[in-house]
Amino acid sequence: MDKKLNYSNFLDLSQSISKDIFKNCEFPWEAIPLIKEFVINLGKSLPKENFEEIKENVWVSKNNVKIYPSAHIDGPAIIDENAEIRHCAFIRGSVIIGKNCVVGNSTELKNVILFNNVQVPHFNYVGDSILGYKSHLGAGAITSNVKSDRSLVTIKHGGAKIETNLKKFGAILGDYVEVGCNAVLNPGTIIGRNSSVYPTTMIRGIIEENTIVKNTGEKVKKI
Repeated sequence: MDKKLNYSNFLDLSQSISKDIFKNCEFPWEAIPLIKEFVINLGKSLPKENFEEIKENVWVSKNNVKIYPSAHIDGPAIIDENAEIRHCAFIRGSVIIGKNCVVGNSTELKNVILFNNVQVPHFNYVGDSILGYKSHLGAGAITSNVKSDRSLVTIKHGGAKIETNLKKFGAILGDYVEVGCNAVLNPGTIIGRNSSVYPTTMIRGIIEENTIVKNTGEKVKKI
């Protein structure tokens, strides 16, 4: 398999409390089925002087986290320092929310890792996905994590298909990825670092780093 798909080419592991989940992984999607157990084990090891278990298997940093009263959080979940969980956010469990993240109005997360400084601020659905450092979803942008025929997710790479053996797999966003409003990332989407997706675009497969994806389907390199 193409070594360019190694997780290190997409994600800066120094920018997440979750870095150890990748120890036995080569490719980023291999971490997705490990998230739930990893969150539980990591949460139990977090220093009590820095994190509070606010309900069973939900650990929240004591340093400047803001959680709106209308937000709903199911465990297991870890919320790191300076994160903001806004009005009517729905955190369904198996989630790590990094430092300085924003989980916004009516956004839903399930089986997800958000690296530090990620923003999913308005009406987003993010499931079975990993979002790298400083990546951002515009309003209404979603990760579609299950194929319509419920078959296992494959990744389109050139003329080949990579078998993931995962029924649920949304997207991998590299560091500094920008996704425009109401874009749909189909199951098995992988976007390289510093790339941008135009609003209302529907994409699948692998987008190389430093690429602009237009809503006509055209791809151009960033200068």
